[in-house]
Amino acid sequence: EMLAHPMREHPSDRVDLRSDTVTQPTNDMRKLMTSAPVGDDVLGDDPTVIKLQNRVAKMFGKEAALFVTSGTMANAIALRTHTIPGDEIVCDKTAHIYKYEGGGYAALCGASISLVEGKGGIMTAEQVKQAIRKADGSGSHYPDGTLVCVENTSNLGGGACYSQEALDEIAAVAKANGCATHIDGARIFNASIATGIDVARMCRDYDSVSICFSKGLGAPIGSVLVGSQEFINKAHRSRKMFGGGWRQAGIIASGALFALDNNIDRLAEDHIRARMLAESIGQMDGFEVDISTVQSNMVYISTEALATDVIQNLAENGIDALDLSSHMIRLVTHLHITDEDIERTIAVFSSL
Repeated sequence: EMLAHPMREHPSDRVDLRSDTVTQPTNDMRKLMTSAPVGDDVLGDDPTVIKLQNRVAKMFGKEAALFVTSGTMANAIALRTHTIPGDEIVCDKTAHIYKYEGGGYAALCGASISLVEGKGGIMTAEQVKQAIRKADGSGSHYPDGTLVCVENTSNLGGGACYSQEALDEIAAVAKANGCATHIDGARIFNASIATGIDVARMCRDYDSVSICFSKGLGAPIGSVLVGSQEFINKAHRSRKMFGGGWRQAGIIASGALFALDNNIDRLAEDHIRARMLAESIGQMDGFEVDISTVQSNMVYISTEALATDVIQNLAENGIDALDLSSHMIRLVTHLHITDEDIERTIAVFSSL
């Protein structure tokens, strides 16, 4: 039997599957946020921010943490901290840092990028090794590959997860070739729930990790960047430079603390619901789903019809989704999506 579901706090006549970023703070989360003790985080004395940073650093087995406004800012700060202009960053061709962060690696870091042809967004250690170029020994022809970035779960890979073995091998290859390592962990708790691997173990061999609270975890705003104390000290300066110093941020940090206490284990429900969508829609005429990639809360659907037309038809029937290319749409489950919503969505798809 399903528990009373948070969705009922946000009554809507629509099923919003555009992203897990559309979640709104639940009443209990809002209550906690209104009573959060705060200070001035730029001066370093907001007790709720400090509590969140310490807790996340400990959870991930790192020395220190920094609370920032967004996953993109967390990644931008990490890239800036790990590189100098003229360096090269290795990532998959579908990586969020390459596709969806406004070209920040170029504009803010002056870095070039070496793209790996991963399978469904997942790179192998051998591919990473081939992609690392060094200025030394190249007659200065090459940039300096100094950073390897892994995204887990892989968004454009359909929400797929890295195996622990692959993560460890990639980190080892990076280290052997003089590269720092960063995990874009926008949905790392989804990866942890899907694989059963603790986040500290998952990220053990990585220098930094960005962790997003405004997606499946259901907080309204914010990401945390973790790493060594030395790394976070440098990152703090980059945050300031990017205009990311904020004052009474504890109000927002308390939403993230609530999410850690209440919304991690329930991600498993989102995964089950995504799987239900994938299995039903994948069998319908005109739609195709690669079930092997449906490991978390995302369903990527290939459409015979133009994706924009499918999106419009869905919208007219109360279902909101995003088209990602001319024949690809994405559905994302989250804490406001109920079993009834899943049934309704499947019914609409079967009527198209």
